[in-house]
Amino acid sequence: MKSFLALIVALLSCISMAFAAVNLNTASVDELDAVKGIGPSKAKAIVDYRTKNGPFKSVDDLKGVKGFGEKSVAKLRPELTVGEAGGAPAKTAKK
Repeated sequence: MKSFLALIVALLSCISMAFAAVNLNTASVDELDAVKGIGPSKAKAIVDYRTKNGPFKSVDDLKGVKGFGEKSVAKLRPELTVGEAGGAPAKTAKK
């Protein structure tokens, strides 16, 4: 019985990980490529855009990446997040 319960717990944790949203600000090309609707070239375009423009503030910012429009962003929205967009806090100028 204990092994059966352990199996159930293991399966539930795998299921919850499968439904976790992918963070546009931290995901690698491979992690983005694993999202249905994002292939390798779009995944690379997301990472390139993020590198050039800084972190995404919302999933809607994905519309600024070549190959993503209103409809594709709407379909991908449940799969993606921006989480903490931060990283290091902005530096203030020294006086």
